[in-house]
Amino acid sequence: MRWLQRNIRPEQIRELSLLLLIVVAVLFFGAMIDGYYTSRTFNRIAASVAIITVVAVGQTLVVLTRNIDLSVGSIVGCTAYFAGATLAARQGLPPLVTVLIAVALGTVMGAVNGVLVAWGRVPSIIVTLGSLAIYRGILIDYSGAKTVTTGSLPAWLIDLPRLTVFSIGNLDIRALFALAVVVVVLFQIATSYLNAGRQFYAMGSNPEAAHLIGLPTRRIVFSAFVLSGAMSGLAGFMYLARFGNITVEAARGLELQVVAAVVVGGVNIFGGSGTVFGAMLGAVMIGTLEQSLLRLDISEFWRDAILGLLILLAVASDAVILDRLRALWARTDLKIVTRAAAEPEATP
Repeated sequence: MRWLQRNIRPEQIRELSLLLLIVVAVLFFGAMIDGYYTSRTFNRIAASVAIITVVAVGQTLVVLTRNIDLSVGSIVGCTAYFAGATLAARQGLPPLVTVLIAVALGTVMGAVNGVLVAWGRVPSIIVTLGSLAIYRGILIDYSGAKTVTTGSLPAWLIDLPRLTVFSIGNLDIRALFALAVVVVVLFQIATSYLNAGRQFYAMGSNPEAAHLIGLPTRRIVFSAFVLSGAMSGLAGFMYLARFGNITVEAARGLELQVVAAVVVGGVNIFGGSGTVFGAMLGAVMIGTLEQSLLRLDISEFWRDAILGLLILLAVASDAVILDRLRALWARTDLKIVTRAAAEPEATP
């Protein structure tokens, strides 16, 4: 018990359990689907996971501060369409500039949410539910019912999803998936070791205490929404590269997958605990289920129902299992301290 307390946090138990569930899911679907264990299956899952992961990184920061961002799907759709329309009109635009355009637009959209939540004191679920509809409406008006087509996009963007960074055996690690992993590593390091990153945890654990010790609580919440918007903008570019044909329906419903990935990945919906790496594991689980159920011809309705069930189970486990585990470990710590205090000091 003492070894577990020293080496494993309660939140890590969720990540280890989720990793085991992913293995079980892969074995289960491998037995159900012919030709499941192929590089094609891996690439399809990885492409789906990459987009969900990048958005989930930003969502994790928001949830850590006891908030939620339901507008991420609309932001991804808007940035994908705007970046695609810009590229269609100016095909000579450098790739980095295109990425920056998408990220900048997403950042502005996230900043609007952040201002309303942090300084307007409007609950985040209300703000982002409203901006979800507003941003989608802006997209519909801006598009004029036109579609960004693959034929109007430059060749480098069309070829990007098939660009292989390196290979492991027969598995090709594509550029979009590698980008998602880099984002996770950077934010995992930032939230684990940098003071600015640790402030998200302090804010979510106890907002009143964070304010009393002098932390800029409003700025922390604002930063979380800004980063969520920026990551959604980057995911919008990735969405454009993956699908090419972008309509006003682009990324509709993505917010459900992202919230599921974050919560299933062990980020406490009540704030203050969880990791970016756990959110990535959640995205892997969601991407695996989505692509595998699609190959089993399961309807979209039932796929969404399964995601909803996963969210409920994850929240319930946080509220019951992990809370009881934390309490058990806290009592054990107290007994150890009490026993140590009661023992007489050894005389030399």
